[in-house]
Amino acid sequence: MKPAGEELPTGFVGRSPRIAQIRGLIERIGPGRMPVLIQGESGTGKEVAARSLYNAAPTGAFVPIDCGSMVGPLMESELFGHTRNAFTGAGEAKRGLLELAHGGTAFFDEIGDLAAELQVKLLRVLQEKEFRPVGSLQRMKVDVRIIAATHRNLEREVKAGRFREDLFHRLNVIRVTLPPLRERKEDVPLLIDRFLQASGRRYLLTPELSQALTSYDWPGNIRELKNCLDRMMAFNSGPLLHFADLPTQVINHIRATNEPHLAMAAAAGGGSVLPTAPIVPLHLVERGAIKSALDNLKWDRTEAAIQLGIGRTTLYRKIKEYQLAQD
Repeated sequence: MKPAGEELPTGFVGRSPRIAQIRGLIERIGPGRMPVLIQGESGTGKEVAARSLYNAAPTGAFVPIDCGSMVGPLMESELFGHTRNAFTGAGEAKRGLLELAHGGTAFFDEIGDLAAELQVKLLRVLQEKEFRPVGSLQRMKVDVRIIAATHRNLEREVKAGRFREDLFHRLNVIRVTLPPLRERKEDVPLLIDRFLQASGRRYLLTPELSQALTSYDWPGNIRELKNCLDRMMAFNSGPLLHFADLPTQVINHIRATNEPHLAMAAAAGGGSVLPTAPIVPLHLVERGAIKSALDNLKWDRTEAAIQLGIGRTTLYRKIKEYQLAQD
């Protein structure tokens, strides 16, 4: 059994109850061929969920289809393909995305953005398991699992007349709802560790910085968290990441939380970012950085000295000076 919080085959990182439920659901429904509707805010990992469903029993190809980009006169051709000379410029026959997904899975990302004229054609695919390429008189049979994802409330879209009710019911056989990151903040440190490890370099966070990242609501969810860490790593040669590298919206959140110790840490790391906040004594910043490095490296003093950019003798002296001990 893998430890709690370790990334499982479903691709999700986290130990929160919501993520555990989603893992269990994906394990149960993944091997089937029934349509699945994935709902969740932008950045919550809807494509990760779709690929996890496919990977539970991979057959054929996994073909992502960006519904938001399927606009203009050629959108039907992109989805269903076309015959030679079907329209001006169609010098050769072309296979559509659905044909490429035959025997596998077609992932309709942001299905709520699919044009009305394609909604009715997709409905036929779900009902009859067939489609007709542009310019062809012959219908083509297709064996494909449909997984759709959206950040929209499709029930509301149906009531507003922007989404077909019959298509909604065909897609909504099994629904997977992904929680926003603000509702599973206990997973934030695990996600941070995963993204930092993926960089291929060692980076360390002070306890204050870790707390600030965990307390922020992340309206852009996992995507925003990853972008934030990428930005911090780009602006910092490491190994210690500083408050000064945080995006403005996170700094503003720290101001708004009115947590004195975070504001003090932000002032120490960010210089003029919070000019009215008290200045943290330098020895406290240094003590926190050393303790964080040792804890992150499981008290490997040699490696900690390398990552902190100081000599091992200096590190031993600082450990004694600050009376640091392994928890």
